[in-house]
Amino acid sequence: MAMFKQFLSKLPRKSSSKPDSTSDPSGSSVVRSNSVKRMSSAVFPSSVVAGIEPLVPFKDVPTSEKLNLFVSKLSLCCVTFDFSDQTKNSLEKDVKRQTLLELLDFVSSSSSSSVRFTEPAILAMCKMSAVNLFRVFPPSYRERNDSDDNDPTFEPAWPHLQIVYDLLLKFITSPCLDAKLAKKYLDHGFILRLLELFDSEDPRERECLKTILHRVYGKFMVHRPFIRKAMSNIFSSFVFEAEKRGGGGGIAELLEIFGSIVSGFALPLKEEHKIFLWRVLIPLHKAKSVGGYFHQLSYCVTQFIDKEPKLGSVVIKGLLKFWPVTNSQKEVMFLGEVEEIVEVMSLVEFQKVMVPLFLRIAACVNSCHFQVSERALFLWNNDQIVNLIAQNRQAILPIMFAALEKNAESHWNQSVLNLTLNVRKMFCEMDEALFMSCHARFQEDEAEQCSAEEKRKETWARLEKAASMKPVTGKTAVLVTPLATSIAC
Repeated sequence: MAMFKQFLSKLPRKSSSKPDSTSDPSGSSVVRSNSVKRMSSAVFPSSVVAGIEPLVPFKDVPTSEKLNLFVSKLSLCCVTFDFSDQTKNSLEKDVKRQTLLELLDFVSSSSSSSVRFTEPAILAMCKMSAVNLFRVFPPSYRERNDSDDNDPTFEPAWPHLQIVYDLLLKFITSPCLDAKLAKKYLDHGFILRLLELFDSEDPRERECLKTILHRVYGKFMVHRPFIRKAMSNIFSSFVFEAEKRGGGGGIAELLEIFGSIVSGFALPLKEEHKIFLWRVLIPLHKAKSVGGYFHQLSYCVTQFIDKEPKLGSVVIKGLLKFWPVTNSQKEVMFLGEVEEIVEVMSLVEFQKVMVPLFLRIAACVNSCHFQVSERALFLWNNDQIVNLIAQNRQAILPIMFAALEKNAESHWNQSVLNLTLNVRKMFCEMDEALFMSCHARFQEDEAEQCSAEEKRKETWARLEKAASMKPVTGKTAVLVTPLATSIAC
């Protein structure tokens, strides 16, 4: 801050006479006076290249000095400001913003030139990015597990942060940047700090981070295993440490990155990738905030199955393990993912999980929540799933028959009732003999249940009669009839 104030104090002030300055197309002030050219050493740290004035535009220096000017301008942008008060240091903020725009334009245009970014330029870029971007978020960013307010919080410094992010992205993707040279500065520590920024509640910032991290993964092959491991640690921490990222902030973006990573995996899949699916991706389904990233999670899972179809049965077992029996909204989402997975499963893999799967589907068909029941019955609208069911009807129909009959007899929702009758008709047309056999068995089971219920009532009646005839002594427990209970009340 002091550096900016000292620097601005030496700038010529506006007066009635024509100032000795011009403006470049980007809007930044270009000072021509000799006095300003001599003050670089007094304003900037010793790390700044001597004799290079940061406010001089790139077009006014020879090509040999442009990288030195680049470093000087980056050093100028290492000064940070408080954006909670927009009126504070407004002049300094404007100078910094214009300088950042110049840097962005230079990096963008350098792609078509022969300029190669040197180590000092890479170091200066990483330092400027770290100073401006890396910060610790207040506790309110993390403690939102029980909050009903889902409105995003926007970063007040975004007008500057956005340019820094754009500059970093252009720098990383520039063909003038040698990955072998840059990996020394864009190291594991830098990547970890980038990952920490996904805790931001500003969706615009998370979107920029997603793009940058994806480009880093693509350009720096040496860092790929570390990035995957670091992301895995974040997912595991989110699932098993009380969902510190309340509301799933950042998880959706990270999963989106990982989805594109999975699509690039070579075949056959490495064991470490399969372990990641089982130990990280599947447990992510159990988080209460899964709705915030379910689409991206489902995409990652289907990418694994597309790569290796045998993993379909593994995923179904995992979904059944974490099935949300008390959360109807999550059940609807799970049923949607089950449909996507079963649709691409082979007959052999389907047979491995069909019994436990359809036991769960039968329970969903009988759900009192009409959306759960309706979504489960919609599975029969999928031709591929119906084909698998038809080939395994001997095992599936006996599981589903009781649930369908109970729905047809007593479900309160008309839409569910109509869907149930349609599914019953499909099963009957598949194999009428099997359908009638299941119907007869269902009636036998109903008769047995009625008989067992009558016996139970008779047993309780005998016990109540025997208890009423036995004298009460001391603290002996007394069996009270329902009539006596109502009178006592």
